[in-house]
Amino acid sequence: MDGTVPSAPLDKTKVLDVKPLRSLRPVLPSSPQAPPFVCAPPFGPFPPGFSPFYPFSAPEFTPDNNQNNNTQTPPTSIATPIRSFRSPDVNFVDGSNGDLGSSDGFLDGKKRRASSYKQKRPKNVQDSDFSVGISSFERDDGNRQVANNVLMRFDALRRRISQIEDAKETSTGLIRRADLKASNILMSKGVRTNMRKRLGVVPGVEIGDIFFFRMEMCLIGLHSQSMAGIDYMITRSDLDEEPVAVSIISSGGYDDDAEDSDILIYSGQGGNANRKGEQAADQKLERGNLALERSLRRASEVRVIRGMKDAINQSSKVYVYDGLYTVQESWTEKGKSGCNIFKYKLVRIPGQPGAFALWKLIQRWKDGMSGRVGLILPDLSSGAEPIPIALINDVDDEKGPAYFTYLTTVKYSKSFRLTQPSFGCNCYSACGPGNPNCSCVQKNGGDFPYTANGVLVSRKPLIYECGPSCPCNRDCKNRVSQTGLKVRLDVFKTKDRGWGLRSLDPIRAGTFICEYAGEVVDKFKARQDGEDSNEDYVFDTTRTYDSFKWNYEPGLIEDDDPSDTTEEYDLPYPLVISAKNVGNVARFMNHSCSPNVFWQPIIFENNNESFVHVAFFAMKHVPPMTELTYDYGISKSDGGNYEPHRKKKCLCGTLKCRGYFG
Repeated sequence: MDGTVPSAPLDKTKVLDVKPLRSLRPVLPSSPQAPPFVCAPPFGPFPPGFSPFYPFSAPEFTPDNNQNNNTQTPPTSIATPIRSFRSPDVNFVDGSNGDLGSSDGFLDGKKRRASSYKQKRPKNVQDSDFSVGISSFERDDGNRQVANNVLMRFDALRRRISQIEDAKETSTGLIRRADLKASNILMSKGVRTNMRKRLGVVPGVEIGDIFFFRMEMCLIGLHSQSMAGIDYMITRSDLDEEPVAVSIISSGGYDDDAEDSDILIYSGQGGNANRKGEQAADQKLERGNLALERSLRRASEVRVIRGMKDAINQSSKVYVYDGLYTVQESWTEKGKSGCNIFKYKLVRIPGQPGAFALWKLIQRWKDGMSGRVGLILPDLSSGAEPIPIALINDVDDEKGPAYFTYLTTVKYSKSFRLTQPSFGCNCYSACGPGNPNCSCVQKNGGDFPYTANGVLVSRKPLIYECGPSCPCNRDCKNRVSQTGLKVRLDVFKTKDRGWGLRSLDPIRAGTFICEYAGEVVDKFKARQDGEDSNEDYVFDTTRTYDSFKWNYEPGLIEDDDPSDTTEEYDLPYPLVISAKNVGNVARFMNHSCSPNVFWQPIIFENNNESFVHVAFFAMKHVPPMTELTYDYGISKSDGGNYEPHRKKKCLCGTLKCRGYFG
């Protein structure tokens, strides 16, 4: 290349058209007659016989003999440093289910980088105000109480972040992954458990537990990989160290054979098999693949988590912990891409409680492929509910509960109607969470009480929903408690507590379950008439209920008002509902001192009159076939004293059982 300086503007792309250093091999002189190796500065001076080359060539400078300094000044370098070239930011694809992609851990088969999220705090909240509540020992080795505490705090913060992002008027194009943001905040604060990796059982995690986000499993140490499907640890011996698999997630990202409830044929990771736009290649025996191979040789236990579509929200997934498996075989075969992939046969260890097997059985019930033992009625509501409610008794010969009239909502008498004027919203399509002109939103403190998928964000003194007086349509997301059942429920006979209520579907924390339907009665008049002698089917808001923390912790994110997190109910009037003669499925929900359901007062308006309703929401994630329970509370007399004669023996059997209720 000659050393002529180009007259046109410099094209810097030509400068960067070079090979990486590691691809070049040195060329050494082969004979003594070869020219000597010369090392000179880019701009000279050069020895005789050598000249500068482009782009370091420069016009020849003639020394100015009139100046005192005869040194030539080289021109300023026109090369651009590599660090000035930046790659464009890439954000995650939006997803509400928390599944970050296939089992090798990439969205749509491509590596992506999480969007940045600033963690800010209000000026009036100090870091010292936040209580982790988890000891260093519990952070390494947890228990059931600690694991549940971490999961509830995570979901509370995630719901709040979702609420804030839903209220933003315009989309910024960034990923709205509230689960990633919430987990990042909690991990930075030390709110997590079981950080010490281990084989086998994880303290505080039970077979059949369900998760709606992978980050939940990371926070409690069940599966520490937020994206990868294979989690492993390094084991060390005197001579060597090798990876051993601790857990895997099978959620449909690869071509797994996952229909059998006791045997799983699991595909290895890597090879670009499921990455769009990238050429597939043979999988390599490294990382997770090597860890599973070593687990086969060592016969070590591997935790298996299975992912399936959520029955309520088909666009998301739900994960169930299916227990411990061992790797029995491994081999390679040609995949759909034509490249070699690893296959592993995992077999479930016998004697464990059923988890995935129960899910498969429930699916056969729903599809009508298998009859249900003890089925008395296919629909207890006789079509009153949008989803049929089965009546099941596989315990004894009782044919059903005492007769009652099925009613889907609370029934007010004229004497309990409020005559104070009230006005609905002025939204003519659907109320939006970021609409400052929606009167129903303003009544809720300016926040939409539900996330975009209908999950309750926080307990409130009173929630205002849009009612029949509002012009918004029936699909308005501020009518959650008025749209009927969303989960498939069973009324079933328990072994020692009469009839109970359970769900065939997995229930996410904050999901609306049902309303307590019945007749609103005058508590004092009912006592005078002797109608309250049977309190099995009575809901009384005047009872005393154990307090519990369910809302998010203020101060972790910006725009939080610490005074807006009260969970004490504030009803406009005491409400007593009798479901003895008329009611719905809520009348069958039993008491528990450690419930998985809580009640929330909701008010909406009709014909310039306001009516309070009692709605039930899931306190935490509830696996299928788990009995739904809430706290019945403790009655007080007119003078505010407890009434011992009204107490009933509690049979909930939980660790926190106080021995009585009512």
